Amino acid sequence: MSLDPLLLNIIITLIKTLVLIGVLLTAFAYLTLIERWVIARIQSRIGPNRVGPFGLLQPLADALKMIFKEDFAPAQADKIVYTIAPGIAIATALLAWAVIPLAPPLMVGDLKIDFQIADLDIAVLYVLAIGSLGIYGIVLGGWASNNKYSLLGGLRATAQLVSYEISLGLALVGVLMISGSLSLRQIVEQQASIWNVVWQPLGFIIYFICGVAETNRIPFDLPEAETELVAGYHTEYSSLKWSFFQMAEYVNIMTVGAIGATMFFGGYQGLFGFAPGAHWLILKIAIFIFILMWMRGTLPRFRYDQLMALGWKVLLPLSLANIFVTAVVVLVVGK
Repeated sequence: MSLDPLLLNIIITLIKTLVLIGVLLTAFAYLTLIERWVIARIQSRIGPNRVGPFGLLQPLADALKMIFKEDFAPAQADKIVYTIAPGIAIATALLAWAVIPLAPPLMVGDLKIDFQIADLDIAVLYVLAIGSLGIYGIVLGGWASNNKYSLLGGLRATAQLVSYEISLGLALVGVLMISGSLSLRQIVEQQASIWNVVWQPLGFIIYFICGVAETNRIPFDLPEAETELVAGYHTEYSSLKWSFFQMAEYVNIMTVGAIGATMFFGGYQGLFGFAPGAHWLILKIAIFIFILMWMRGTLPRFRYDQLMALGWKVLLPLSLANIFVTAVVVLVVGK
């Protein structure tokens, strides 16, 4: 007895969704361990090495600690918003992965399996929209805590997102002009012979800088700056609620790396189209994440006026200039 095609498609999509969420959350747990190892190496320290062989069970110990840690909320906090804010942060972080192509399609008999939850014609717009929604978790968490440091962290995050989201979106326009499509799958397939970073090096540099700022990583971690704001927007959070914010940060890092690899470095395509597969995408994301960890262990934090000036006075004009030059070249080549 064969299943109805619609029901079969729903089942396959559900399985892919659950597997992807499981992989992302597992990757988050071990990224925290890897980052501690990397920074320890940079600073000539010994990283986690006690829990399990070579410290590999440290993420499990951290998870158990978070589950059983006391969960409290400030007496004057808005309890409903305070509770749902971390959920908004992690949900929006995971939703962006729905349109990222992870590997070439696989044929199983007559059944075609796409390693992508949804192949949208407007996938790039979807990713940018979901990325913009992610700020709500941070802002609402900072406001609902009824803590002046948390509120300042949320306001900083909002200003930072507005300042860098514009340049980040404009940095992708050059790729869209070259590819003529908003579908991430088509953009990846068009890079089988040569990656877009060859034609858009400035666009990638702008995207990378804005991506670091979007994920609140050093040197752009002003919303959390412990020397000024204790811990920023999540100062009043503990236990699982705090860990949800931590999950969202690391999943967002993976998302920014995946989008950068997909738009500029061919996604799952190998160099010159060699042996395409998910291993290439994983490798490219891993390199991106390692660079972020390296930056965290070596760079100082920006002043807030420097952060704003970089976004509005440098990156925005450069992104507009990149679009203008790309448009001229596409017009000339097209003729």
